[in-house]
Amino acid sequence: MDADVFTQVRTAVRELVRERVVPLEEQIEETDAVPDELRRAAADMGLFGYALPEEFGGLGVTMSEDVQLAFEFGYTSPAFRSLFGTNNGIAGQVIARFGSEEQQKAWLPGLAAGDLIGSFALTEAEAGSDPAGLRTTARRDGDDWVITGGKRYITNAPIADLFVVFARSEPEQTGGRGISSFLVPAATPGVAVGPHDRKTGQAGAWTAEVFLDDVRVPADALVGEEGRGYSKALTVLSRGRLHVAALCVGMAQRVLDESVAYAATARQGGAPIGRFQLVQAMIADMHAELLAARAMVVDVAARYDTGEDTSIGPSAAKLFCSEMVGRATDRAVQVHGGLGYLRTTPVERFYRDARLYRLYEGTSEVQRVIVGSGLLRAAGMARG
Repeated sequence: MDADVFTQVRTAVRELVRERVVPLEEQIEETDAVPDELRRAAADMGLFGYALPEEFGGLGVTMSEDVQLAFEFGYTSPAFRSLFGTNNGIAGQVIARFGSEEQQKAWLPGLAAGDLIGSFALTEAEAGSDPAGLRTTARRDGDDWVITGGKRYITNAPIADLFVVFARSEPEQTGGRGISSFLVPAATPGVAVGPHDRKTGQAGAWTAEVFLDDVRVPADALVGEEGRGYSKALTVLSRGRLHVAALCVGMAQRVLDESVAYAATARQGGAPIGRFQLVQAMIADMHAELLAARAMVVDVAARYDTGEDTSIGPSAAKLFCSEMVGRATDRAVQVHGGLGYLRTTPVERFYRDARLYRLYEGTSEVQRVIVGSGLLRAAGMARG
């Protein structure tokens, strides 16, 4: 995207987030829903397709541009970004990168316009970080595929129009082998979605179980090659991890801003608490780690765009930034003292919201394995 055009887009996103979304954060928290007016505003601005190809109505941003927008999205309630996150991310990217021309024409324009909501259905009760436990099956029946199984913690499932479903199509295979991906419209007979989960944080970002009971889809619902679906999942998850890292940077910036403003004005013993050196130390640590995280994300995104590193770097960034924002929100609560433990205080809400970032798109432990094993393989260590 032209640099001047992108600057205008980023500025518009910042204004939308800070002027329209931030004032509605408490409403989102209390109602556990994103107001329709914000969905319309996001659609009007093209946010449902900012990372999708321009030829299908998206903005086609690079990864470097993506993370700059994510810095802005992360500044407010995670539910706002979650509303259009899967369209641009793990669901939409499967279609954009691996779908057939017919699949792309059928689904991407609607996803980019915000007319449709996509959902990425990979995780199961026994298959989160490790695909070996994936139990959902897909079997051929004439010209159709019949899919049976259940998915858990699926973002946007209650409002989804399309599920990107991963199922084991080759039962004799193990691990990530023999898994295929399918495009399953939510209205397909046999698809059922449970009530949305009650979570610790991230109110308004709905997740739920998805049940597939002999769901019949045509042969052309298969995305790419049969049995190669898990490699597609890993590819889009890597991009998603870098995006999440940038969201963590945005949230850390918000709680730092809240903490500095509070410490500069709240008084104890007749003086602002910001006069106390231990309060200054907490703020200094938050700021230093935020600078490091932001620089890391920008650097990793640049190397992602060139193809130099599309795996280890994103995992390292997601690991560092998700752990960093956990420390930042904890310090922010500490700076606020008793007030920071009240539900009416933004830093308390972000404290709960931040905890999920160390879990989804691969836990911190999984990121450590990816980074460590990747570096050792690059040094010549044999697999197995």
